[in-house]
Amino acid sequence: MQLLHFDALDRLALTDFRGKLIPPYAILSHRWGDSEVLIEDLSSEAYKGKEEGYKKLKFCAEQAARDELQYFWIDTCCIDRWDKIERSRAINSMFQWYKSASRCYVFLSDVSASTSTEPVQRSDWEALFRASAWFTRGWTLQELIAPVSVEFFSHEGRRIGDKASLERLIHEITSIPLAA
Repeated sequence: MQLLHFDALDRLALTDFRGKLIPPYAILSHRWGDSEVLIEDLSSEAYKGKEEGYKKLKFCAEQAARDELQYFWIDTCCIDRWDKIERSRAINSMFQWYKSASRCYVFLSDVSASTSTEPVQRSDWEALFRASAWFTRGWTLQELIAPVSVEFFSHEGRRIGDKASLERLIHEITSIPLAA
């Protein structure tokens, strides 16, 4: 498993933990867009020019730091999609990686919450949450049930709630049993 972190010079770095003890980490669940940061972008800092992907990367890094986690995982940056063997291994490991994550952040790029400093009001985001394309993805089921901690965030990076506080709403959207 490869994890992202910022090195001593505050540069984004990818560390390979295959065969090593994996440190605590956060994992990002998201829907791919047109300008995702890819593993090949990391070596040149070209990722900073990919606005949508960089926003998610920056969000994940900052949220992980707030949660006192040095490492984080984002599929687009941590899996070489051109390497068939690595991609296959990653797909087969995905459930375990989500299960082992200290935190799972669901970044909903199509859900907006108020950007004011007031607490996020349910009426501000609930309709968008229900209609989010994130719930139409094939990977959503394992990303909801595998991690112990799942937190939902708007595209502004505002926390909407967690799996427990949104349990009933998630059930209504997905039909996943409440006990799952």
